[in-house]
Amino acid sequence: MRRRFESQQGAALLTAMIIVTLVATLASAMVWRQYRAVQIEAAERARAQASWILQGSLDWARLILREDARADRDAQRRGEQAVDHLGEVWSVPLAEARLSTFLAADKNTADDGPEAFLSGSLQDAQSRYNLRHLLSGKVVPPLEQKVLERLVVSAGAAPGTAALIISKLRSAYAVKAESEGPSSSGDKAEIPLQPKNIAQLAWFGLSADTIERLSPLLTLLPIPTPVNLNTAPREVIAALFDGMDLASAERLVQARQSKPLSKLEDSADFFPKGVVVTAERASVNSAFFIVNGRLRLEERVLEERSLVQRRDLEIIVLDRQRVVPRLETKP
Repeated sequence: MRRRFESQQGAALLTAMIIVTLVATLASAMVWRQYRAVQIEAAERARAQASWILQGSLDWARLILREDARADRDAQRRGEQAVDHLGEVWSVPLAEARLSTFLAADKNTADDGPEAFLSGSLQDAQSRYNLRHLLSGKVVPPLEQKVLERLVVSAGAAPGTAALIISKLRSAYAVKAESEGPSSSGDKAEIPLQPKNIAQLAWFGLSADTIERLSPLLTLLPIPTPVNLNTAPREVIAALFDGMDLASAERLVQARQSKPLSKLEDSADFFPKGVVVTAERASVNSAFFIVNGRLRLEERVLEERSLVQRRDLEIIVLDRQRVVPRLETKP
């Protein structure tokens, strides 16, 4: 009888230990889930907060470009041609500014709020060669192909890069025209996606290093656009025309620092004889701009790049994407 009582006590003790273990396990699981929920909520709040702050860089760009458009309108009323150059206000970067005071819930205790710093810059998208010129006609215009080949060489990209870009780009943007006719599902599967910017040329198999080399020289805009000679780098100007050389392009770049081109015809003073400059290939003003916004919020750094189009006083956002910072590898 005594042994039976002791065995019952042992079973009861074991049952109690199992119950305590289950309760502790459930309690820890509930605490972990609550902790994860708090983390997710904090991350979502930070993401929404960062998105609103980065919207401020777009608002800043709209204000600057709208004021520049008003100045151009006044110039046209005076009988002058509107020009865009690197000496205007829009080309001055926005230095990193602290925004913690505006983010804090209580302005009297702003130092207790998160550390937030915003910076940004505006770049002329028409200072680069527009790959949209490669998509006109049933065949690639010979001049446009030579321009891209020159720029690939200037960037130090691998041989065959120009041919790869042309082939994949024309294949991607031929989808809409071919979709109306009969085509097999296998053919459609081989057609690459349509990129909207240079970074998405990685879909064609270009390496990150190649894209980084080509980014300052190339762009992909919704419509064909001329290159702005007041903002383009010398490599783009030299590659844009047959008979143009890098030295002549450098003279133009140096001269426009003190006196930007007021009309397209002024560029003839810097080009070699025989170089034909047309309004379809070159201009002295721009309608497309790239807005770069950078937010440093506590330990997080977020960057965003947007493509905007200026139509008179209206600023239209065409593309907006987060920029993933490239990790630097130590040698």
